[in-house]
Amino acid sequence: MATIPFANSVPAADPLPAEWRREIGLQAPEAAPLAMLGWVELDLDARLQFRRGLLVMTPSQVWFLAAGGNEPVSIPLGADSRLELADHGGVGTLQLCTDRGLVASWRFTLARMAAVQRFAERFERSAEAGDAFGGTVASEVHAPHPLAPEGDSDAAAPDARSLSAAPEERTSTWTLFRIWRFARPYKRRLLAGFLLTLASTGATLVPPYLTMPLMDEVLIPFQNGVPIDPRLVALYLGGLFAAALVAWSLGWARTYLLALVSERIGADLRTAAYEHLLRLSLQYFGGKRTGDLMARIGSETDRINVFLSLHLLDFATDVLMIAMTAAILVSIDPWLALVTLMPLPIIVWLIHQVRERLRHGFEKLDRIWAEVTSVLADTIPGIRVVKAFAQERREAERFRLANEHNRLANDRLNRTWSLFSPSVTLATEVGLLVVWAFGIWQVSRGRITVGVLTAFLAYIGRFYTRLDSMSRIVSHTQKAAAGAKRIFEILDHVSSVPEAANPVQLRQVKGHIEVRDVDFRYGNRAVLRGLTLDVAPGEMIGLVGHSGSGKSTLVNLICRFYDPTDGEIRVDGVDIRSLRIADYRRHIGLVLQEPFLFFGTIAENIAYGKPEASRAEIVAAARAAHAHEFILRLPHGYDSLVGERGQALSGGERQRISIARALLIDPRVLILDEATSSVDTATEQEIQKALDNLVQGRTTIAIAHRLSTLRKADRLVVLDRGRVVETGTHEELMKRQGAYFDLYRAQQRRAEIEPSGNADNQVDALAAEVSS
Repeated sequence: MATIPFANSVPAADPLPAEWRREIGLQAPEAAPLAMLGWVELDLDARLQFRRGLLVMTPSQVWFLAAGGNEPVSIPLGADSRLELADHGGVGTLQLCTDRGLVASWRFTLARMAAVQRFAERFERSAEAGDAFGGTVASEVHAPHPLAPEGDSDAAAPDARSLSAAPEERTSTWTLFRIWRFARPYKRRLLAGFLLTLASTGATLVPPYLTMPLMDEVLIPFQNGVPIDPRLVALYLGGLFAAALVAWSLGWARTYLLALVSERIGADLRTAAYEHLLRLSLQYFGGKRTGDLMARIGSETDRINVFLSLHLLDFATDVLMIAMTAAILVSIDPWLALVTLMPLPIIVWLIHQVRERLRHGFEKLDRIWAEVTSVLADTIPGIRVVKAFAQERREAERFRLANEHNRLANDRLNRTWSLFSPSVTLATEVGLLVVWAFGIWQVSRGRITVGVLTAFLAYIGRFYTRLDSMSRIVSHTQKAAAGAKRIFEILDHVSSVPEAANPVQLRQVKGHIEVRDVDFRYGNRAVLRGLTLDVAPGEMIGLVGHSGSGKSTLVNLICRFYDPTDGEIRVDGVDIRSLRIADYRRHIGLVLQEPFLFFGTIAENIAYGKPEASRAEIVAAARAAHAHEFILRLPHGYDSLVGERGQALSGGERQRISIARALLIDPRVLILDEATSSVDTATEQEIQKALDNLVQGRTTIAIAHRLSTLRKADRLVVLDRGRVVETGTHEELMKRQGAYFDLYRAQQRRAEIEPSGNADNQVDALAAEVSS
C-alpha cells in the first residue's frame, strides 16, 4: 500500500472514492499538510493499458498515484506551469508543460474527458485566484482535502515517449507571423499600404507644428498690441486645412487598400484550412466535433481577418505616430520630451503583466465557444430525434449550461481587462499633468515659449492617445493569436493517409482486389488480425459477421479511408498506397446504410461524383436506379430540392438517389454497406432491383445483416474477431454447419418468432446469442 499522509482532520464529505482512500491510507502527518485543490481519476497508463490512476493538485505540486501499491510521484509547479488537453483516436492526453517544454503526460479514455476538463478549469480558477503555483491549469471540483504525499514510481514517471506527437508549441503573439506565407502574394500592395500609412501619419503631425508660429507670431503679439496680419493667418490656416485634406485622402487610400488585402489574406487562409481539412483522413474527424471545426474555419478566420483589416492597421499607425511624435518632441525640447516619455515604462510593464492572462483566457474562450457551437451542430441536424423523444427541455438546458460556461469565462477575462485599460488611462493622465507642471516651469524660466508648450501639448495628446490605443490592441492581438493557433492546428496536422511521393498511374482498372495479411488497430484495440482475401475482377462477395467482426473496417481500408497497421491492399497488383488518392477513389462507388444527400436539387445530388454530367446521363442513372418514376412525381422533378440531408425524401428514395449517384460515375469497384437494412420489404425489393443493375460487371463487396440479400453473391466471407473464418457460397457454408450456419439458423428462428421481418435487423444480437 502506498502511504500518503493526510491531515488529522478529514472532511466528512470527502469526495475521494473509498478504494482510493484505502489505496492511499489515512495517517496523521508530522509536517503541516498542503491543501488539496482538486483531483481526477485516470484510466490508462503510459503504455495505453487499462490501469487506474489518481492525479492530485496542490498549490505547489502535482501528485500521481497508480493503482496497485506504487509510491506516488511528485512534480513541482512553477509560475509557467500549465496543463494542455488533447484527444486523438479515442485517447485523451493531459500534458503538464512549462516554457521549457513537456514535463509530464498522462493518458485516459474519452469516458474521463469531462472530469479531466473540469480538473483543468478548476486549476485555472485557482491560478487566477492567486494560488502559489501561478500557472495556468484546471481541475475537477472536489471538496478541499489535505494531502502530503512523497515517494517515487516508474509507473507514473513523466515520459515524453508516450506522446504521439511532440509537445505543442507555446502560443504567443509570434504565431501571427506565420500568416506571412498567406500575405506574401500581396507584398507589393502591403508595401504601398505601409508607404501610405507613413505619409498619412506624417500629414497628421503637421497641424500641431503649425500651432507654434500661429501662437508666437499671431496670437501672443496681438495680445501685446501688434495688429494681426491676415495674410499670415490665411497662410497658417490654409496649411492646417491642406494638411487635414492630405491626411484624409491618404488615410482613405490606405484603409481601402489594406482592407482589400486583408480580405484576400483571410479568404486564402480560410480556403487553405478547409482544403487541408478535406485532405485529412477519417481518423482525424473521428476525434473532433463538427461545431469545433466549424468555429475554427468560420469565426477564427473572421477574427484574424478583422485583426488584419482594422487592428493591425491601427497598430502600425500607432507605432509610426509614437515614433514620429517622439522624434518631433525631442527636436523641439529634449527635456520636455523626456518628461513626456515617463509613463511609457509603466504601460509596457502593464502590457507584459496582462498579455499572458489574456492569451490563456482567449484560448479557453475559443474552446468553450466550440462547445456552444457543438451543441448547435448536434441538435439542429438531429431535431427530429429531439422532438420524437420530447427532449427539447433537456437540449435547451444543455445549451444553457454551455452558454453559462461561456459567460463565466468571459466574466473572468473581463475582470482582467477592466483593470488594465483604466490603469493605462490613469498613467497617461498623470503623465499629462507632469508635462503641464514641467512645461509651466520651463515657460516661467524663459526656456520655451507659450507656442512651444501649446504645440507640445497638442503632440502629447496625440502621443498619449496612440499609446492608449496601442495598449488596447493587446486584447485584439491575443484574440487573433489564439485564433491563429487553432487554425494552424488544422494546417499543421499531417494526414494519417498520406499521398504517394511518386504516384503510380492506373490506366485501366479491372477490379482485382488483394488483401494481404492486413492488421488494423483503432487506438489500442486490434480490429483486423492477419486478414487475407482475394476478390477476382467482376466478382461479388458478401461480408458476413456480427458487429465488431471487422466488416466495415475492411471496406474502409479498401476505400483507403484508413491505412492498414500492417500488411497491404492491392488493386490490379498495385499497392493502393502508391496511387493518388483522388484517382483511386474515382473508381470506387459507395452506397451506405444511411445515404447522405447535400442540400440542393436531386439532379445535383445524382451528379455529385461527376459534376459535368449531362441531364441525359443523370436521367439514365436515375432510371437504372429505379428512381426516375418517383422523381417525376415531385413538384419540380429533377430540380426539386431535397432539403437538409435529404429530409424531404423518404429513406428508400434517398437510397435510390445514392445508388444513381454511384451508377453515374461507372465505378469498377462497388461497396454496398448495409444498403437495404433500414427500409421496409417493399422498398427493399425496389432497391434490390436497382442494385442488380448496379453490380453488373463490377467487383462488388457487400455487407448485409439480412443474409437473404446476399443470395446472389458469388462468394460469402464470414468474419469473426478480425479474421476470415469461412469462405464459400451459401449452399457450401450451410453444408459445413459452421459459423455461417449458426448465424443463418439464429436469424431463421427469430424470423419465425417475429414474422414481421423486423427481426432480420437483429442479427447482431442473434450472433451474440449463438456465440454464448
